[in-house]
Amino acid sequence: MKKHWLILVAIIGFIKGASAQIQLAIPIPDTLSGTSLQLTMHEDSVSFFPGAKTHTLAFNQYAYLGPTLMLHKGQQVNMTVSNHINDTTNVHWHGMHVAAVNDGGPHTMIMQDMEWNPSFTVLDRASTYWYHPHFHGKTAKQAIRGAAGMIIVHDVDELALPIPHRYGVDDFPIVVQCAQFDSLNQPMPLGMQDSTLLVNGTRANNGYEAFLPVPAQVIRLRLLNASGERSFLFGFTNNMSFGIIGSDGGLLAAPLNATRIRISPGERYEILIDLSGREGQSLSLMSYASELPVGTQGGPTMEMGEGNPPMDSPLNGIDFNILRLEVQAATNNPIIAFPNALVQVTPIPESQADITRTIAMTADNALVMDGPFYFNGLLYDMERIDYHIPINSTEIWSISNQTMVAHPFHIHMVQFYVLDRDGNPVSQHERGRKDVVMIHPNETVRFIARFETFADTTIPYVYHCHILMHEDAGMMGQFVVVPDPLGIESVSDITESKLYPQPTNDLLRWNLLPNEQQEALEIRSISGQLLLKGSTESFIDVQCLPAGMYVFQLQTSQRTQRTRFIKN
Repeated sequence: MKKHWLILVAIIGFIKGASAQIQLAIPIPDTLSGTSLQLTMHEDSVSFFPGAKTHTLAFNQYAYLGPTLMLHKGQQVNMTVSNHINDTTNVHWHGMHVAAVNDGGPHTMIMQDMEWNPSFTVLDRASTYWYHPHFHGKTAKQAIRGAAGMIIVHDVDELALPIPHRYGVDDFPIVVQCAQFDSLNQPMPLGMQDSTLLVNGTRANNGYEAFLPVPAQVIRLRLLNASGERSFLFGFTNNMSFGIIGSDGGLLAAPLNATRIRISPGERYEILIDLSGREGQSLSLMSYASELPVGTQGGPTMEMGEGNPPMDSPLNGIDFNILRLEVQAATNNPIIAFPNALVQVTPIPESQADITRTIAMTADNALVMDGPFYFNGLLYDMERIDYHIPINSTEIWSISNQTMVAHPFHIHMVQFYVLDRDGNPVSQHERGRKDVVMIHPNETVRFIARFETFADTTIPYVYHCHILMHEDAGMMGQFVVVPDPLGIESVSDITESKLYPQPTNDLLRWNLLPNEQQEALEIRSISGQLLLKGSTESFIDVQCLPAGMYVFQLQTSQRTQRTRFIKN
């Protein structure tokens, strides 16, 4: 018998004023583990509402969402992804460090009734990741219909810690989504008036209350925001404190005491809650959206400009319940305290950066709330490579949000460390490994990452806003990691910016393109050692260098150029 995603453990109607509340226990998805994993994406339907069923997408035996992939660092994984949804699709392993050919970005296409067979070694640290479609222009349509699931990676360091590890017993996956449905009960990928909450595929508001039985001990919640656009400011009733132990790409150095944690679309955080001595009690996981800043999707509604659609979801800017935790008896051998320390976290020093890339998030005008939004004035083009990044290089990306909307920025291939927000240190919980960072209106965020292990000159990785409607509308760019340690010149037309003379005995000269300003000039050895720095002059004296080949690196207001030259 087919196992449907919505498992009705208890339906208890009770009268509260003039309303009846239906209580639903959220399901804990089964796990897939081993070296050969099969994921079959198919069409299905679910009765989320009275009347017409909602047409959904799901994996394997489920009618909505899919199984949790249970992986271990160092293991070899052979995937078979089958497509039976009557449309082209793909699957991206969000947050995982894999080769571009296995990443499942927009250039991967799985046709109807075809299979895709990525194979890779798990190189990631213990953390919570997830999988979802990433076919350009259809990511929102397919993911919001339910084509998503969680990935849990364990490693030896994490398994040795005194924290909850028993999946579904004291270690719980919590997939939170919010979507807008039309009058026929069908999800709307561009629905900015999203008001239906789902937790692990179970309705959680508007006459329904989702709950989870949990033991009276320390438990671990893996919080994933899989919404198309809404951010959540998670906390618990009565401002109960909890410990943040992990961000997108790994555990933190120690638990951080908190009463709130904001999670934007695509982000994951792991938290510990001490429920010792609370048997028979209940508490609720809340979103304190009234405390979100204006401009954040889900926060207080912003005044709209002429021609913009309303952002008047009834959930905007209010506090609401998401999931009720019903505390039951403790298990055998329970965890009863938070550990003092977790794992060693070693951020990349800023001094190791080879280059800083500057990216501006923009819109057509200051009043645009629903896009299109751009990176450096450009919409996504599958034929354009925005950056060529040398393998093993370390880069700082400086991203400024010049729009009125907060954007969660996600990059494939790497985990990064956030350096600062407008030059100020970030909160402690953002100092771990990340692959999504929220950038607020009129804010600049810098992060540092090392691009290592995989190089491919033909299949690119992408970076994008993880608000799915923004991504599908073109708020995305792409890069390739190239095996040549020197990299390549800018994506711009640099025919007017060639170095001359080549080779040179003393002075090396270049021309700037129209309307660009020179920001930095460096001469490096082939191995990357910094030898000379230039000023704003369009020449540099290199006669002090021994004869040989060197790297010319120019940073302007529009591009980065890396070119080899020979000194006689």
